[in-house]
Amino acid sequence: MRYLPHTEQDIKEMLEAIGVSNVEALFDSIPDSLRLEEPLNIPAALPEADLVQTLRRMAQRNLSVDDYAVFLGAGAYRHFTPSLVNHIILRGEFSTSYTPYQPEVSQGTLQAVFEFQSMICMLTGMDLANASVYDGASSLAEGVLMAHRIHGGKEVLIASAVHPEYRRVVGTYTRSSGLKLIEVPFLVDGRTDLKFIEEHVGENTAAVALQSPNFFGVVEEYAALGEFLKEKETLFIVNVAEPTSLGILKPPGERHADIAVGEGQGFGLPVSYGGPYVGFFATRERYFRQVPGRIVGETLDREGRRSYALTLATREQHIRREKATSNICTNQGLCALAVTVYLAAMGKQGLRELAIQNLKTADALKNKLSKLQGYEIKFSGETYNEFVLECPRPAAEIRDRLLEEKIVAGLPLGDYYPGMNNALLICATELTPQHQIDHLVDRLGAL
Repeated sequence: MRYLPHTEQDIKEMLEAIGVSNVEALFDSIPDSLRLEEPLNIPAALPEADLVQTLRRMAQRNLSVDDYAVFLGAGAYRHFTPSLVNHIILRGEFSTSYTPYQPEVSQGTLQAVFEFQSMICMLTGMDLANASVYDGASSLAEGVLMAHRIHGGKEVLIASAVHPEYRRVVGTYTRSSGLKLIEVPFLVDGRTDLKFIEEHVGENTAAVALQSPNFFGVVEEYAALGEFLKEKETLFIVNVAEPTSLGILKPPGERHADIAVGEGQGFGLPVSYGGPYVGFFATRERYFRQVPGRIVGETLDREGRRSYALTLATREQHIRREKATSNICTNQGLCALAVTVYLAAMGKQGLRELAIQNLKTADALKNKLSKLQGYEIKFSGETYNEFVLECPRPAAEIRDRLLEEKIVAGLPLGDYYPGMNNALLICATELTPQHQIDHLVDRLGAL
């Protein structure tokens, strides 16, 4: 049964009203050579009940985190989302709101964005934050472009321990800008080689970018580097791919970062096969005019009441392209709202407790795996949430073998880093139960 809202009588009356004899006449302006001569090769229409069943069968072809033991992180992290979050963001006032160009009719949305910005500033230790960007990768790329605009240098040092896909996005964003990206190696403990940075920073170096915790889960110590770069007048960009780490780690702003960027997915958004996510972007007040995207500010209306408006929107949709700081469009505003609701629900203490729980869970798994014969923890640096396990055989083989037993063991690193074919990136969060940890350890030991 098809759903056609117009009856034959309705169609007849509409055609008569516009002076057309039949529906086909509506398409007379389209040349015959451009018309499809045969039906599209697509399935026939289905009743809604059958359609729902068909889509469910299709969805079952994907792996479900409810049916598998998942130890995969690498930039997309499973965390519990309180039911409050979805309840709020699915309200019609929020889920149907577009960019709030008219502040007089968008106060609720604008206030929510303002709260998001305020929370990001608190987490990163920065002076100001924008209304969000597309995701963590684009936020890092925007940070590199902003540093280039401010400094003018043609080189950027970027740590090779930054998420590999983030680095590829940065390369895409900067391809036509004339910027040269120089990758900084990592040391045997998994941390970035800070001595390499000190030796290669020069007058033409616009910025240095690193990630903490880095792609290997290793926590970087970068306060001294921040002081060094300040003396060299080179901008310092810190990327945070796992935002829950900010619950216990000192924020980038307190360690001399000029720009703090990252991925907000860990704050109430599902992994969702890679998106949609939400990136955060924060910086110092002196760089206010160079911030990409939009900024919501607090002001007073003509009656003296507190109100909110788009304070800064220097994107190419608003001003001349050559003067714009970005071409960011609608991005994931609803995802930013989810992050805001999540952080409000968790609070400072809740976020700290969550981070500690994640730290303990991953450390417990790491300690167990370090005792397995033939396996060893590859990097000695302190880690958060994930770590690299050196295996006695190619990690891809181990992943495929355990997948047959409904275990997603982690991410083989051989495709991203030469010489690391036996390295497996393993993640554990508060959603990783003890029995799954024990099961993974048992199965790895039995291989």
